[in-house]
Order: sequence, then C-alpha cells, then structure tokens
Amino acid sequence: MTGSECPSVKPLKIGDIEIAHPVLLAPMSGVTDAPFRRLAASLGAGLVISEMTASDDLVNGRPMSLLRCEASGIGPHVVQLAGCEAHWMAEGARIAEASGADIIDINMGCPARHVTGGQSGSALMRDLDHAMRLIEATIAAVKVPVTLKMRLGWDERSLNAPELARRAEAAGVRMITVHGRTRCQFYKGRADWGAVRSVRDAIDIPLVVNGDIASFEQAGAALKMSGADAVMVGRGAQGQPWLPGQIGRRLQTGIVESAPPLAAQLKYIRTLHDEVCRHYGLRIGLRHARKHLGWALEVAARCSRAKAPTLTRWRERILTSDDAIHVHRSLQDAFDDFAWSAAA
Repeated sequence: MTGSECPSVKPLKIGDIEIAHPVLLAPMSGVTDAPFRRLAASLGAGLVISEMTASDDLVNGRPMSLLRCEASGIGPHVVQLAGCEAHWMAEGARIAEASGADIIDINMGCPARHVTGGQSGSALMRDLDHAMRLIEATIAAVKVPVTLKMRLGWDERSLNAPELARRAEAAGVRMITVHGRTRCQFYKGRADWGAVRSVRDAIDIPLVVNGDIASFEQAGAALKMSGADAVMVGRGAQGQPWLPGQIGRRLQTGIVESAPPLAAQLKYIRTLHDEVCRHYGLRIGLRHARKHLGWALEVAARCSRAKAPTLTRWRERILTSDDAIHVHRSLQDAFDDFAWSAAA
C-alpha cells in the first residue's frame, strides 16, 4: 500500500490535547514501562500509554504500581487504570492526575484471566451498567480527559462494543480504542478490523483501531476497514520501538523508511537495557530487560538475514547473563556477527 492509497489522516485531539500523529503505542503489561515508552516516544510514536495499573494498588501506594505510572518525560503522560469498583477507580484517577497524568485511560479490554477473574478488564463488557458506573466515577474525579480501551465484546454472542462506546461518549469519554477481537479469542486468529466500523458508526469522538498492526500496510488496511481515526501498535513494536514513529511519518508524508541500521538498533537496545536497570534497580532490571533483549536480537537477526543457529547462540549467551557489563559486550559481539551476516 502506498501513501496515496492509504486513508487520509487528520489531526488527532483528545480533549484539548493535540497528538503528533495517529499512530499510538499500545499499553502492554510488563512491556510499556517508562523506559520503553520514552524510547518509543523519542523515535516518533504519536502517543505512548503506561502499562495497566490496578487502581486500588495505586491508591495504596504499592511501589510497582507507582513505577508503572511514572511519566516517560516525552509528550503527554497517559496513565491506564484498571479496576472493578467505582471508588478505587475515582481515587486512582485523582492520584494519577495529581502525579502529572495528562490523560486517564480506562482498561476494559485486557483478556488475562487474573484480570477478568477479578471482574476487571474485558470482564466489564459483560455488565455495561457496572462498566458505566466506573467510567462515570473516573470522569467525575478528574479534570483531565478520560479515554477508554475495550474489545469487540466478551464473546461472539455479545458484540456490544458499539453500545458501550456510545454510552461512554455520552458520559464524557474523549476517545475510544477497540481491539478487534473478543475477550474469548484472547490473541488467537486475526483481529477483525472491519468489525470495529460498527463502533465508528456509533460515536463521533476519535476512534482508535488496535490488534495485529505491525506494518504500514496493516495500519492502512485497519484504518480503511474500520473507519478509525488512528491505529494503535502493540506487539509489533516489541524489538522495534521505532515502528510507530515510522508508520506515523509515512502516513503523513508518504516517505518510506527501512529498519534502522544495525548500529542504531544496537544503540537503542543498549540504552533501553541501561534505563530499565536504573528504573527497577540492577537485580530486577536485568530480568526485566531480557524480554527486550530477546526481541531486539530477533529483529536484528531478521534484518541481517542471520541464520537461526547464530541467533540461538547469542540469545543463550546474552539472556542468561547476570552481569550488565557482560551483556553490553555480548550485544556488541552479537551485532558485529549479524553485520557480517548482512555483508556476506
């Protein structure tokens, strides 16, 4: 798909907050902490959103919840909250706003069993009256814009996203994001971008389509099929935090960008590794960084056409190390090896 074939994009605003371009980084538990969001934002993501935080944990001051809500320092600060009680959602939103949040996002889309088992996340789509009580309490508690992320419904027999979106807009929600699957699908099959159009037909506020968007071509198709105003990139940004920025720039300008050179990719993952270690402390940070290291190695190997045994060897060496200096040295050696593969 070329830039001219892609649906035209218009400025995206959430309340009075103007977003740089309509390609957002999705909130991902255990992934979109402040260091990762900061890197993605510095590489051009239109908006980055914190990983989901339980509202009651935030109110009770749990250290990990406070870390999840830490600002990235680049662009509007969006905190995503989850919960099942109006009181905690309201109090959590107040704390997030007082801590600098420019936007509060409500999670009604997470399919994880430990979340839905507590009647949070996408479980709330089974009881829209209760979902609305949480939305109304959150909006009443803060002055900043409130947005909402959801799925198509709980299952194929209850595709109630249009009704929830319509009611949420009437209550004062300023933007809706829809992942094109039901909760019961989890991440199986393919996201149904066309099904999101029923939400577009139900609301006038900005709509974001999410699910299986990992390329410019997929972003263009998702926008066209859903009628949405923006796309949200989730798993596609793992190992390639530059992707939301690249897609956004191409939507605006039509200019095609390839993946960054291996030297730049190495710089990004080293920076992320060091910031994650500082963010969590060295002992915990080394463990948290491993997922990012693994994804970055996979992307670099793919870009360089390195053979599978080469990637496996470097993954084993780097992802089992408990020494930050050794990790740095091994990353340099791995990327040098990948560069030789690219030149061969």
